[in-house]
Amino acid sequence: MKLHELRKDYRKYHLSEKEVYENPFEQFKIWLDEAIKAKIYEPNAMTLATADKEGKPSARIVLLKEINEKGFIFYTNYNSRKGQEIDENPHVALLFYWDILERQVRIEGKIEKISEHQSREYFDSRPYENRIAAIISPQSQIVESRKYLEDLFEQKKAEGNIEKPSFWGGYVVNAEYFEFWQGRSNRIHDRIAYYLTDDGWAIRRLAP
Repeated sequence: MKLHELRKDYRKYHLSEKEVYENPFEQFKIWLDEAIKAKIYEPNAMTLATADKEGKPSARIVLLKEINEKGFIFYTNYNSRKGQEIDENPHVALLFYWDILERQVRIEGKIEKISEHQSREYFDSRPYENRIAAIISPQSQIVESRKYLEDLFEQKKAEGNIEKPSFWGGYVVNAEYFEFWQGRSNRIHDRIAYYLTDDGWAIRRLAP
């Protein structure tokens, strides 16, 4: 089949600006809960888009680990490509896509590091071998072979004393914009956007 012949008509749900919560965080949590109940594979997976100081973008999948009053928290290597781009340009975007529910959520905002204490607490809660992998991986850098990484892993595993390295920790995306997209029939999709203003969240419908 040719790509231009691939089509799907969305008919499962609808979304109205009169029905959504006034606070987009509450609306997001409802949709996330429904994605979890629908048994979507890794419903907390999100595309993180960053850009360097020249505006050149890059994107990758990361896992949402917590939502707080500020925004959305994930963890990574601060020396990775995304970490370097975040240092240069703190404006980022997130994208969640839940195919079974015919939904996606876009979030935009500024990103900052969370506290060292919070990062250490989460690091210590991770499976033992996951912590080793975080320590030995020079994320985003060129390495000579997989064996090189496996040897580092085994060496560190034998040493014990696994503590969070200074180059690893969490970020929080402080949300300033949300867009909830619900697939609808005939490509007349529902798009409800939240804009952060001085008076709180303004809700608007966007054309599909």
